[in-house]
Amino acid sequence: MHFLKTLGCALATFASLATAAVSAPAPSIAMHGEPALPPDFKNLPYVNPDAPQGGTLRQALSGSFDSLNPFIIKGTAGFNVRTLVFESLMGRNWDEPFSLYGLLAESIDVSDDRSTFTFKIRPEAHFSDGSPVTAADVVWSMETLRDKGRPNFKNSYSKVTSVETPDDHTVVFKQQGGDRELPLIVGLMPVLPKKAWEGKDFDVTTLEPLVGSGPYVISEVKAGESITYKKDPNYWGKNLPLNKGLWNFDTLRYDYFRDANAAFEALKKGDADVRIETDPVRWTSGYDFPAVSEGKLIKETVTQRSPAPTSGFVFNTRRKIFEDVRVREALVMAFDFEWANTNLFGAAYKRTFGYYSGSDLSSLGKPADERELAIIGADGLRKDYLDGTYRLPVSDGSGRDRKVLRAAVALLADAGWTIKDGAMVNAAGEPFAFTLTLANSDQEKIALHYQRTLKQIGIRVDVRLIDPAQFTSIQKTYDYDMIPVTWFNSLSPGNEQKLYFGSDGRKTEGTRNYAGIADPKVDAAIDAMLKANSEEEFESAVRAEDRLLVAGHYLVPFYDAGGQWVARWSTIGRPEKQPLPGFEATTLWRNP
Repeated sequence: MHFLKTLGCALATFASLATAAVSAPAPSIAMHGEPALPPDFKNLPYVNPDAPQGGTLRQALSGSFDSLNPFIIKGTAGFNVRTLVFESLMGRNWDEPFSLYGLLAESIDVSDDRSTFTFKIRPEAHFSDGSPVTAADVVWSMETLRDKGRPNFKNSYSKVTSVETPDDHTVVFKQQGGDRELPLIVGLMPVLPKKAWEGKDFDVTTLEPLVGSGPYVISEVKAGESITYKKDPNYWGKNLPLNKGLWNFDTLRYDYFRDANAAFEALKKGDADVRIETDPVRWTSGYDFPAVSEGKLIKETVTQRSPAPTSGFVFNTRRKIFEDVRVREALVMAFDFEWANTNLFGAAYKRTFGYYSGSDLSSLGKPADERELAIIGADGLRKDYLDGTYRLPVSDGSGRDRKVLRAAVALLADAGWTIKDGAMVNAAGEPFAFTLTLANSDQEKIALHYQRTLKQIGIRVDVRLIDPAQFTSIQKTYDYDMIPVTWFNSLSPGNEQKLYFGSDGRKTEGTRNYAGIADPKVDAAIDAMLKANSEEEFESAVRAEDRLLVAGHYLVPFYDAGGQWVARWSTIGRPEKQPLPGFEATTLWRNP
């Protein structure tokens, strides 16, 4: 009997070890399944490996910046500091939903349950000051970003329960939460040089150029006006397959202008080389100057194969006026997309639905399966949300569709709001009024259209335009009633969803939970995403989240063009193939 008991304990111990068994070190990892590229891949599938090298790329941006530290809440960081100056242990192939390949690390070693994951740092990797990248830099980066960085860093890196550094080039992370995405999230963590930060405050803004290990260094800064990067001639990783065909310019310069119109004029004058256009009217009628007709400036639409960006006017549910979901649904109904698309945008757009619009992850037209119902509850949502038949209202395009507006007024009445003497008021006689705050003049025409529509049902909307720095500030502190927002979701959503929609973000400043969502079911859906062991489990969790967010009516949803409108001078070349998200500026080059 004692023998059998001992044997049983031994088998249990073996089973436990098998669960946490560590596979062989690998140069890549996928969130689900296997990475698409073989271990001996030569370059990413959307680059020109023989791209010409050298020259300058100039871009004109609207807005301003007052810091070079992109990792903290304070300040507005200069464009592309994170991408150009800093690197992570692994890098993405943007033509897959979520797969990583060795960058600073030559390999990753992951246990079957992903509770233990080990990175082996390349011995040749070094920062721009010549100092080697070590395990101590990785540990310091994680601890510093977790304790002093943006909320998303704390959210992810707090899940790491222990870190070991057996030698200068090996880092072993452990977790107990079952987050299967965490090894990839840590793999994408920016690695900072510990020594370069000695005696400096990490959590304050700075305009002093930072030291990183990336392909570029910051060469010139004019606060709020321009930032210039130069390629590091001693960049350690220039021959890696992951970098082949990227980082083709010697110099990158970003100039800031007061608004989008001024930035567009810079392109027309030849003071900028490429522009991603966001204004459909400008795209259809503003590019009628000779350089376009002569073929010197190329206009093209780059197809996007990932979910359409989720954009619109977001309700701040921290405000009492937007607490009731019936109020929010009524205001969603009142938005006349059909009129706006025809009269403001030249019919350039299609309406987006939900948070994964145009992809297989969308809940549109798909009944909730058993896994979704386990999260949502069989009676947890209205029937049309559960069976996938809910649709956004479609107006007659007149700008005053009485049928749609009557339905919106009826919903508002259910929530305690009625029209009296032409004004929407509650039982206490208080008017329904709020402020819609904007960051740039391009957003004004759609805001004024919405203002006019709501005025027809007695709701007063004050449209307020503030400068970009003020807008960034109110975003971080949630000091607004309604603002325009955009969330970019991929085909592999994960930990960032907590930053976007997790309950902690209702009270934690600096997240992207602009709506103030605090729904345990949304939290449960996100948790199920992170712990999914199969593609089917993952997709069900994502659709449950999408269904819950759509039903919560946290956003007046906008529209999408199906890709990016890109204008570039013919002196700038790009590969024919572009990755899943669409236009990728890091693949550009200057034609000889």
